[in-house]
Amino acid sequence: MRGTVHHLDLTVRDPAASFAFYDAVLSFIGYRSRLRRDDYCDWVLDGPLVRHSVGLLPAQGAGAGRAHDRYSPGLHHVAWTAGSREDVDRMHRHLVAIGAPVLDAPAEYPRYNEGRGYYGVFFADPDGLKLEFVYTPPP
Repeated sequence: MRGTVHHLDLTVRDPAASFAFYDAVLSFIGYRSRLRRDDYCDWVLDGPLVRHSVGLLPAQGAGAGRAHDRYSPGLHHVAWTAGSREDVDRMHRHLVAIGAPVLDAPAEYPRYNEGRGYYGVFFADPDGLKLEFVYTPPP
């Protein structure tokens, strides 16, 4: 479908730790691990109209050892769509079980989606990248 995000590649400080984290989170959402090498790994989500992938690469260069700063130029956060409010709650329990840093437990955020039932959980990856799993009811 035109305009849909095709893939997302993220650079990480510790590929092994990030693989374990993303494998747990993305598998919960429905992605499947497609490739794992020392220099790249990815997961794919196949849908009826589109295939989306998330990949990880080792960080390089001057900033390779620093944590992510979402307020510096670049990526602020990534959000995935949940199937229901209960799905968000299940993700929260899953995050707690795997020891992921939960930034904000599931809650309604009326300031988003024009007050039409935005319900999400916010968490961080091993490098401090803010992630979100969110449900919004159909219009």
